[in-house]
Amino acid sequence: MSSVFEGTTFCIHTFGCQMNKHDSERVSGMLEGLGSLPVETIEEADLVVFMTCCVREAADTRLYGQVASMKNIPLREGSPLGKRYSAVGGCIGQRDGEKLLKALPHLDVVFGTHNLGSLPGLLRRAIERHDRASEVLEAGEAFSSDLPTAREHTWAAWLPITVGCNNFCSYCIVPYVRGREKSRKLEDIAQEARGYVEAGVKEITLLGQNVNSYGRDLYGEPRFVDVLDAVDATGIERLRFATSHPKDLTDEVIERFGTLRSLMPALHLPVQSGSNRILEAMNRRYTRERYLSLIEKLRAVRPDIALSTDIIVGFPGETEADFMETYRLVEEVGYSQVFTFIYSKREGTPAAEMEDDTPREVIQDRFDRLVDLVQRKAFEANQAELGAVVDVLVEGTSKRDGAILAGKSPKNQTVHAPIPSGIDAAALIGSTVPVRIEEARTWYLSGTVVDA
Repeated sequence: MSSVFEGTTFCIHTFGCQMNKHDSERVSGMLEGLGSLPVETIEEADLVVFMTCCVREAADTRLYGQVASMKNIPLREGSPLGKRYSAVGGCIGQRDGEKLLKALPHLDVVFGTHNLGSLPGLLRRAIERHDRASEVLEAGEAFSSDLPTAREHTWAAWLPITVGCNNFCSYCIVPYVRGREKSRKLEDIAQEARGYVEAGVKEITLLGQNVNSYGRDLYGEPRFVDVLDAVDATGIERLRFATSHPKDLTDEVIERFGTLRSLMPALHLPVQSGSNRILEAMNRRYTRERYLSLIEKLRAVRPDIALSTDIIVGFPGETEADFMETYRLVEEVGYSQVFTFIYSKREGTPAAEMEDDTPREVIQDRFDRLVDLVQRKAFEANQAELGAVVDVLVEGTSKRDGAILAGKSPKNQTVHAPIPSGIDAAALIGSTVPVRIEEARTWYLSGTVVDA
């Protein structure tokens, strides 16, 4: 098969969640293994792969626009294929399948979330037979972690522990496109983590639509705390996880923020709404009071923990009183970061059938007020770092200034610092350096390396 791909180039455009980013690394690993070379832009690429997300309507619009626009981009000089081939995978590929080929005449291949490994064969079929192809499976037996990988960073790795979701939140399309929840065996996770540590990886992020329910399908009860213990035991420097559903966050997992050496003091805990009435309509299966009790427990174990969350504004039927419950919750918790979204109707979900006559301008006003609060609270949270020395995992240099290092703190804050005199920046990438924080802005910290 490699002869078809030798001398070709490819680029991958990734939308959405960390799972899509992980899947993109697997696609890259497969194509590189077959002789194709990665490039940054469509203009340079013979093969273009879109790894898509369908959580919000804007993602559909963006995909259709980008695929349609490729017809106006000239093929690179010296391309061995005679045309540019394109493929769509991820959640939109899984959801729409063959429909995409009908809607997008310039698209060659569609594949789903359960059959990443089919992509090379589908591309080969398109190239050799000039045959547009779609293959979408309802469920897969293997995890994409079984495929080759080309990680974006040598010092960081995504490690999926589950795929799919059993929660069926009323607004969410994910269970329909990712399938029912399936867990990997604990020993397989530990083995992959050990391999990453041996390869020099400094940070592992465990992935799943709901990591807290890990193992329920395999062992009859959640065993996520065992995953944390096993990965910590590998000697990994930094350990993170996403995403964590509040209804399944246990006291044992919370306790690990105070006892595990590698578990970073940062947690993404999506609340979605502060109103019990809306939470019930969303089928979130926890209350505002339950959520706030989890925050209290987390801060009792790790007072300096940085919390982030997701919030939907304008869910069908949301009143001003409901919105103010959310607003006051954000004030009370004091998140370091909040990802705010205006509700987007997804066909096939229960919420899509809910009627709502709230004017768009009212929803936009609520959204704007919430964003203002989020920015103020994030700024306040970062002020606590002034004067502190934080360990920064260096990811590279600032996009605006190549003389400035950029990296992440244990709390997942972006940190900037001038490259010390006489130090090669490339030698610092992937290493951890202490930085004294001298300035704290809303979305980043800056300071000076104190011991390079």
